[in-house]
Amino acid sequence: MRLDKFLKSSRLIKRRTLAKEICDAGRISVNERVAKASTEVRLADVVTIQYGQKTVRVKVLQLLDNPRKDAASGLYEVLSEEPNAQIDEAFIDDANS
Repeated sequence: MRLDKFLKSSRLIKRRTLAKEICDAGRISVNERVAKASTEVRLADVVTIQYGQKTVRVKVLQLLDNPRKDAASGLYEVLSEEPNAQIDEAFIDDANS
């Protein structure tokens, strides 16, 4: 199954076009490699998604085209969920002065 389709069907990302844009920006990797939207996802792959405020790593458990809303979370297992490091702009301004 294509990566963008998996992200949409698992409801990790709301829309397939948004999943494609995030892939094109290089913010999604499969098994530690930056992935395109057309990358094939297989069972047991580890998908890392860099959202704006956090990074989520999930393991693919099932591949279904159109799961019901309540079954979507069963397509993956969350391995980790970490906040992204925030750069303090005030600190950078002070360092440049």
